[in-house]
Amino acid sequence: MRRILIICVHNSARSQMFEAYLRRFGEPNWVVESAGFDPRPINPLVVEVMAEEGFDLSMKTSQSAFDLFRQGRIFDVVITVCGEEEDRCPIYPGMTYRCHLPFPDPSAVTGTHEEKLAQVRAIRDAIKAAAKEVAEWLRDGTPLGAQWTVSSSCSRRL
Repeated sequence: MRRILIICVHNSARSQMFEAYLRRFGEPNWVVESAGFDPRPINPLVVEVMAEEGFDLSMKTSQSAFDLFRQGRIFDVVITVCGEEEDRCPIYPGMTYRCHLPFPDPSAVTGTHEEKLAQVRAIRDAIKAAAKEVAEWLRDGTPLGAQWTVSSSCSRRL
């Protein structure tokens, strides 16, 4: 069984999307959760674009990464998906891998509602592709694609 935690700043967008896709692409016995450093309500634009993919995030709530840490929760894989907060991630007991796969922040998109949706869809699609790759990597050791080697890392903690 794999226990996987996806972290971003507010657990309101990127980590929620990554969690949804990793659940879809992963194995039934994987426990996949997401959390944030400063939890906030789920971004309505994210709820809207994820509904297009068949996910209902309208009733999802965010949770604190630090609360999970204080509860002694064990995760063997921790993935940070925000560019600005990787160093704040606590070291979880039992963690085997820590991955940093940054994506743009959907709360920073600008423009009309349709323009914002288009930008959030692009972020969603990038997260979807990454979650599929990560699921393959966790399932059978398939290396993460070259696009992750420069700006991202997945390092084994001994």
